[in-house]
Amino acid sequence: MFQIKKICCIGAGYVGGPTCSVIASMCPEITVTVVDVNESRIKAWNSETLPIYEPGLNEVVMSCRGRNLFFSTDIDSAIKEADLVFISVNTPTKTYGMGKGRAADLKFIEACARRIVEVSDGYKIVTEKSTVPVRAAESIRRIFDANTKPSLSLQVLSNPEFLAEGTAVKDLKDPDRVLIGGDETPEGQRAISALCAVYEHWVPKSRIITTNTWSSELSKLAANAFLAQRISSINSISALCESTGADVEEVARAVGTDQRIGSKFLKASVDTLISKNVFIFVIDMNEYQRKRFACRIIDCLFNTVTGKKIALLGFSFKKDTGDTRESSSIYISKYLMDEGAKLHIYDPKVLKEQIIQDLSQPSISGDNPERVSDLVTVSSDPYEACGSAHALVICTEWDMFKELNYEKIYHKMLKPAFIFDGRRVLDHLHPQLQNLGFQIETIGKKVTTRIPFTPSGGGGGPRLNEPPIKKTKV
Repeated sequence: MFQIKKICCIGAGYVGGPTCSVIASMCPEITVTVVDVNESRIKAWNSETLPIYEPGLNEVVMSCRGRNLFFSTDIDSAIKEADLVFISVNTPTKTYGMGKGRAADLKFIEACARRIVEVSDGYKIVTEKSTVPVRAAESIRRIFDANTKPSLSLQVLSNPEFLAEGTAVKDLKDPDRVLIGGDETPEGQRAISALCAVYEHWVPKSRIITTNTWSSELSKLAANAFLAQRISSINSISALCESTGADVEEVARAVGTDQRIGSKFLKASVDTLISKNVFIFVIDMNEYQRKRFACRIIDCLFNTVTGKKIALLGFSFKKDTGDTRESSSIYISKYLMDEGAKLHIYDPKVLKEQIIQDLSQPSISGDNPERVSDLVTVSSDPYEACGSAHALVICTEWDMFKELNYEKIYHKMLKPAFIFDGRRVLDHLHPQLQNLGFQIETIGKKVTTRIPFTPSGGGGGPRLNEPPIKKTKV
């Protein structure tokens, strides 16, 4: 059987970095090199402050970095020396042309395939780990076949990741399953066996599932679809709860006791990342949820936030990670900036540069990126962010937000002082917060004690009851 001794991973992001760090930790006899064109990111991986925050990741990296785990910008050398090449590059949603806002942009996948075939010789296994549409592996294979050399033999596998950010290291060390897809030919089965042998260092054979390539790719997308549908369904119910007096948490608990449904992922929130590139309705439901939450903020602040200071706590898309891709905070910030709000943003793990970069992209800032510097302040302290603010908005469920001194915050805010909890992290504190004087608005629940306000009947006010756009096509 072909034995993998050297691994190259193209892409030092949220998939490639943690995955290969754990592989290096579990397989000390295998040399693992993670490469990326982003020099500053590679420098960060080689520093004391990693570019990614995940609980337990720092310990894993430090235990094997410099021994059998390396981070480099020398992509070609790493590819040439490797027996196995992981493709772990980003597959962002298209921002232009056909499929804009819906389809995955595979330009980085294609660029990797062309570079691999250009610099490689001998026998190599090329494995896609990025989330890709079905038949992406076939596209990679077509590029290989069209540029092949007599001295070259490349086998293509699909090995999608099923990580939840915030628990990535735990998920990698103790996965529910490892999925590997490849050709049903002798050469394809040989490549599958070689990759299985790597994972068998620490994963029981019963959890390693082997399929053909298409089934592997579709399984990843189907898993995302099932999870996204559950979250979007509970989010749609949350709107009814806010208008009727029901509590979405109680509804979710009652529904989740049904063994046919289960309780996992029935938690209402501003949105979810896993819905990207799955179903159009799910994406529209998330967009609706974000807009509805932003409109609720504007409505409660007397139908205008122009010039008002709003503290936004949390910018990563979930707790225990610094990842901001498709974070609800980005879009809520956009809607509030569109209304002229002055945002003061705090997140314990997201860097100021990342926040400014996310808010300055054309799809968020439009034709006026300069407005970000005028309207956005990134704070290093949550109490500083909340000082003299009209409202406090929680967009990420960081545990520290449950433990803040809200009496101190209340005295520093303008009155009436509002809290908008987009993650349901303060439910247990509602009585105390109301006793302090806070006006509380939360996802999926109608809080009874609030200042009554009816927005003007003109057309300029936010349309809080606007239904989501219904799409029937998949």
